[in-house]
Amino acid sequence: MNRFDVSVHAIRRRPGRRKPFEVRWRAAGRSKSKSFTTRKLADSYRAELVRAARMGVEFDPLTGEPTEWHVPEPAVVTWYEEATAYTVMKWPSLAAHSRARLAEALATVTPALTQPGGRGRPGPRELRTALYQHAFNPARPAEPGSAAARILDWALQASLPVGCLSDPAVLRTALEALTFRLDGSRAAANTIIRKRAVLHGALGYAAESGLLPDNPLDSTNWRVPKSSAALDPAVVASRVRSACCWTRSPGPGRS
Repeated sequence: MNRFDVSVHAIRRRPGRRKPFEVRWRAAGRSKSKSFTTRKLADSYRAELVRAARMGVEFDPLTGEPTEWHVPEPAVVTWYEEATAYTVMKWPSLAAHSRARLAEALATVTPALTQPGGRGRPGPRELRTALYQHAFNPARPAEPGSAAARILDWALQASLPVGCLSDPAVLRTALEALTFRLDGSRAAANTIIRKRAVLHGALGYAAESGLLPDNPLDSTNWRVPKSSAALDPAVVASRVRSACCWTRSPGPGRS
């Protein structure tokens, strides 16, 4: 059986049929056909078969079509999924205080990496608490059916694809989220630096896993901002529009 042996025949018209225009071809030793309602559709499909055959593409003997036409789309991994996987990986090697700092940093940045608005969005404090106590604490998963579990389900569904962090605008939104406490005041510089280090580690893990081409923080020129006046976290929402996605920062992180 030669999967590259393909011959495409002329379109045959079969009057009286619901789909009268039939494309016929032979691939990998098997005759195949597919019918269309209009000649234009049949011509287009036949042209794609001819193009694939001329390019030397492998054909599937079962479908008779180019194998690459049936390759499933890669699964989209969200930031939430990547961050929880990173937590599970790091957890065994961390001391108690380091675990708390890891959970705190990821719980601070994750709300900023979700789709903006939408019904059912938890309040900033409830969302941060559920993320800190359960999502990024493998030793304490949320009870099924609990309020925390419902919040985390929302976070999973609303989370942006981790690939969006290659977009500088999205990445800067994440960094900006690290600079605020939950009450809207600017976090201390050493706290921001510590949380940025956690984000850097999580993004490095994503790059190692093939979810990002590299660690985007390595090529981002961003400095820890100086302290500023307190802001209302219910009002401040940094929206970033890009070709990749939308993201909103619901407010600052904890200190």
